[in-house]
Amino acid sequence: MNITIIGTGYVGLVTGACLAEMGHNVFCLDVDQHKIDTLNNGGIPIHEPGLEDVVKRNRAAGRLQFSTDVVASVAHGEIQFIAVGTPPDEDGSADLQYVLAAARNIGCHMTGFKVIVDKSTVPVGTADKVHAAIAGELVKRDLGDDTFSVVSNPEFLKEGAAVEDFMRPDRIVIGHDDTAEGHRAYKLMKKLYAPFNRNHERTYWMDVRSAEFTKYAANAMLATRISFMNELANLADKVGADIEAVRHGIGSDPRIGHSFLYAGCGYGGSCFPKDVQALERTARDYNQQLLILQAVEKVNDRQKTVLSDKVVARFGEDLKGKHFTVWGLAFKPNTDDMREAPSRVLIKQLLSRGATVAVFDPVAMAEAKRVLTLDFADESALLANIRFADSPVDALTGAQALVIVTEWKAFRSPDFDQVKAQLATPVIFDGRNLYEPQTMADAGFEYYGIGRTLQVRRH
Repeated sequence: MNITIIGTGYVGLVTGACLAEMGHNVFCLDVDQHKIDTLNNGGIPIHEPGLEDVVKRNRAAGRLQFSTDVVASVAHGEIQFIAVGTPPDEDGSADLQYVLAAARNIGCHMTGFKVIVDKSTVPVGTADKVHAAIAGELVKRDLGDDTFSVVSNPEFLKEGAAVEDFMRPDRIVIGHDDTAEGHRAYKLMKKLYAPFNRNHERTYWMDVRSAEFTKYAANAMLATRISFMNELANLADKVGADIEAVRHGIGSDPRIGHSFLYAGCGYGGSCFPKDVQALERTARDYNQQLLILQAVEKVNDRQKTVLSDKVVARFGEDLKGKHFTVWGLAFKPNTDDMREAPSRVLIKQLLSRGATVAVFDPVAMAEAKRVLTLDFADESALLANIRFADSPVDALTGAQALVIVTEWKAFRSPDFDQVKAQLATPVIFDGRNLYEPQTMADAGFEYYGIGRTLQVRRH
């Protein structure tokens, strides 16, 4: 099949590359000439394990092309995926300007029947707006609106495992309307996803609005589990309980399960923060309050300060003359995504109290430099107090403490004797509970986890 992907960001690039891998002819469109040039020259604008190989292989096979040519992109695909960004607006709602611009471009240039697929994460009712935008352009061209159908097919890709998630999905959600065009779209989408359903049916067919809602509901549930565990972890610190033991205890209940029960220093990224806000905004549009999600957001905002609070409790409010090491900058491992990353909050709070920091991330250093430069655009003196280290060990030299923000595998089993030798004081603040408190005590460290500040044996 001929497929067009509009947008070569995280969702669009993964979707396009993986559909090409399945044998389809994929045309990826983007308005960013620099990004298209990068892709055509063999580069990848994002870090995602396995993606570079898939792109390279399918470009070489002629199944995957990248262009800024809108007319050619509309002509190419019988299925047109809209996978552009939907950043949060000032009021928390999803900004649909790029989605609707893509829809209008399709309406301006389409000839013959098209299936338009909303792949971007969009609020309930967006398909209606996309339909209206396309129909409006067709009216200008004296064409009927029976030449297209709008389908909702939200993505459920985890950053760091997106290629695997796409190629071996646990579910495929598709919403279509109950019209002649909708049934025509159903047949094309069923054909497109048939290879993914060979072992067993993974596709959940539903109406368009339910499909749109499903994406937000899924992310809101996951965010809720994280914030819930973080609240319990903060209480565990007070009462002397071990949140890891609690996690195992409650996760063994099959009604609860173990996933997304890890306490930490808050969630970030491009999905959970904006999707929780957007769902809250949708509720307000219908005079509803989602009280649980309001609390989820507040808990997460507060949780991003938990590491700096622990640092202050140990070293005092005034951190002038003190130096700290930060391991992990991306919001999660296996990505260079710095959007809403807890590390940004920690670094700003340490610097604002007079500290200096040395930072290291296995992948996100370039993106971190770009983002932190923007964060401190009006405070260049503070930016000068960040040193971007060449390695985890290089980052440790002379620091009062090591603060771990992202749970990269490279940080799970360091040489603790070397870590201790490099630090000015043997203190570790572990924002992802990578280590066991007793093990750290036996190694001679002061150890502060999240919900794991226990009375440990001293030898």
